[in-house]
Amino acid sequence: MSQTLELTQALLARPSVTPADGGCQQLIAEHLGKAGFAIESLPFGEVANLWARRGQEGPVFCFAGHTDVVPAGPRDEWHSDPFKPEIRDGFLYGRGAADMKSGLAAQVTAALEFVQAHPGHRGSIAFLITSDEEGPSTDGTRRVVEVLRARGERIDWCVVGEPSSEAAIGDTIKVGRRGSLSGRLTVHGVQGHVAYPQLAENPVHTLAPALAELAAREWDQGTEHFQPTTFQVSNIAAGTGAPNVIPGELKARFNLRYSPVQTLAKLKATVEDILRRHQVRYSLEWYVSGEPFYTPPGQLCRAVGDAVAEVTGAQPKLSTGGGTSDGRFIAPLGAQIVELGVVSATIHKVDECVRVADLDALHRMYVNVLRRLLV
Repeated sequence: MSQTLELTQALLARPSVTPADGGCQQLIAEHLGKAGFAIESLPFGEVANLWARRGQEGPVFCFAGHTDVVPAGPRDEWHSDPFKPEIRDGFLYGRGAADMKSGLAAQVTAALEFVQAHPGHRGSIAFLITSDEEGPSTDGTRRVVEVLRARGERIDWCVVGEPSSEAAIGDTIKVGRRGSLSGRLTVHGVQGHVAYPQLAENPVHTLAPALAELAAREWDQGTEHFQPTTFQVSNIAAGTGAPNVIPGELKARFNLRYSPVQTLAKLKATVEDILRRHQVRYSLEWYVSGEPFYTPPGQLCRAVGDAVAEVTGAQPKLSTGGGTSDGRFIAPLGAQIVELGVVSATIHKVDECVRVADLDALHRMYVNVLRRLLV
């Protein structure tokens, strides 16, 4: 059994539904501490955070990831206990197998192998690990970055171990992510009897034309590296439960995933202009989960691409698709960021799994990246 597989199984056996860490960071810290990493625990609220660093000089190469996982869901739908790792037909099953305990394990074992082979490596190697990526992401990487910035510490290159691959290990790497802007909308109406609509104001009817325009709108064309901006409603509710009552209020949640051609101010102004033009009486609260970030082709992208090609024989595709990642908090430090991990097909699903052979392949890719940048 490889060290990467062994460590992945040990992490999977520690239930860590967000924001719990389940002892995962302690296990990782024990491995890194033996290799000369200075270990620092940075808890905030219920969230466990780990900052580990080997070396005092720049450039600083950082592995980033999270130990928390999403809930497993109905136990009877899993073919094995989600928190008891099991290998079947060449796949390792368990909650977090792909997202992203396999990535964490490969990062750790790669760093240990590299340090053993190159104890006098240039620069520094760091780990930034949180248990608040799958949750609200308020007391995790965001807070650690605040600490680093206050101390004047920087990160030059960062490889996030999120499951970036699509069909095969290393076929895709993420070089950025779209921004995420959410709105909590309340539409105000006047409650009344359905037989006397002239005495009421139905907020569902009021919102409908505006919502249709928002949903059909072409916000932009995107860029060479970013998909166009999208608008999606995630929840909508109105009514008292009685079939003969016109509701007096409607509540809706929506989200905009936006490319760098947009700005927060422009998106907010456009949404509110459409609502006002359709004479919607509303209250609206805005929430920003993260602004878009992008790492253009450069030293890190080349190093990761070549490291992957050495293992797979092909250069990976560059992508900015998918949701957000904690890279959005690290980017403002001025870091170049690339996400490289296992295949994402089963993340957040019942019977989440990862191909066992991919664990060692990812380990080799990470070792190759370190060699290209720090030797």
